[in-house]
Amino acid sequence: MSLNCDRFLDDLHRLRSFGASGQGKGVVRPAYSAVDIAARRWLAGRMEEAGLTVHLDPIGNCFGLAGEKSLLIGSHSDSQPEGGWLDGALGVVAGLEIARAAKEAGGPPISVVNFQDEEGRFGILTGSDVWTGNVSLAEADQLTDTGGVVLSTARARMSGRAKDFLPYDMFTGFIEMHIEQGPGMDVSGDQVGVVSDIVGIRELRIVINGRQNHAGTTPMALRQDAFQALCDFNQRINQRFAEVATSTTVWTLGHAELSPNASSVVPGTVRFALQWRDGDPALLLALEEIMRAVAAEIAQERGVTVELGTVGGIEPAAMDPHLKAALRQAAEDQAPGKWRDLPSGALHDAANMARVMPTAMLFVPSIGGISHAFDEDTKEEDLVKGLEVLHQAALSL
Repeated sequence: MSLNCDRFLDDLHRLRSFGASGQGKGVVRPAYSAVDIAARRWLAGRMEEAGLTVHLDPIGNCFGLAGEKSLLIGSHSDSQPEGGWLDGALGVVAGLEIARAAKEAGGPPISVVNFQDEEGRFGILTGSDVWTGNVSLAEADQLTDTGGVVLSTARARMSGRAKDFLPYDMFTGFIEMHIEQGPGMDVSGDQVGVVSDIVGIRELRIVINGRQNHAGTTPMALRQDAFQALCDFNQRINQRFAEVATSTTVWTLGHAELSPNASSVVPGTVRFALQWRDGDPALLLALEEIMRAVAAEIAQERGVTVELGTVGGIEPAAMDPHLKAALRQAAEDQAPGKWRDLPSGALHDAANMARVMPTAMLFVPSIGGISHAFDEDTKEEDLVKGLEVLHQAALSL
């Protein structure tokens, strides 16, 4: 089975043209947007050209099927609001090339998947979350994005072409290839990383309601300023989380909306999201309890109300030993002395897939450790090396 590495790179660059940002190699391709759907249709066409049977499920996951009991390879093609060209896209195109090479050579059946909304416009790993049963389709349909769009409305664009959800047992396992999204291998000089496990994540949306009032006439002591309450909340979270965190624990207040967002008005409402990650489920729960305690303190001291949304998340996931062994052997053969084992601090569809079938992940370096940004990039020789390692492992499995 011969890979066509030029074809692989050409497909990667063609996929980048869907939603190209005009800044570096970045893309703007949010889940269910017109450009996201156009990219998925193009990928589906490439799957068909490769002799694979295209299957779109109700949530928008798109499969290129090679038959029963096939190995499944893939990732996602949607992006962050200001995303990189490789995040997710690499895993889909790598899976496509390996499945295509297998078809051309009459080799073993290898299928490819492009999951929908991995980047969390609506939920957390929405497409694989629904397919693996972590969230029902009915529950997912009630999710909204930060602009108030409901998922059921967004996915209605594809409803005419969707079929049933596929059974898990038609696949022997799942492998996801991805950029590292961190500085580890870029610093060490390694070309390949075999993922040992994926951290767990918790996330919720929070609303602080104070009292909107005149900025010039409302005394400081009488203000119920929602934004100042948010500032207190953030400061205390940073302090309290740090007291119990390990070296791998991270947390982020990454989205906030201020209302009415006017310079002469005391802010009445703030909406924001808080996320925390770690590999220990007990610590994830402890951090949630700290968050609830801080919210109660802020509400009492600032004279505001703090509304906590539903805490969503994914449990930490260990990768399958058999699949990891195949990736390690291929890495040693293809990149001797230039590969390493490492955990994933980023969340991936593989975390959901590990609950329903044997799952593994392969990383290639991120230049400067940059991801979720327009200047995300990886050397082409590292992209090809990752493809070669994944290819050997897939054949051995």
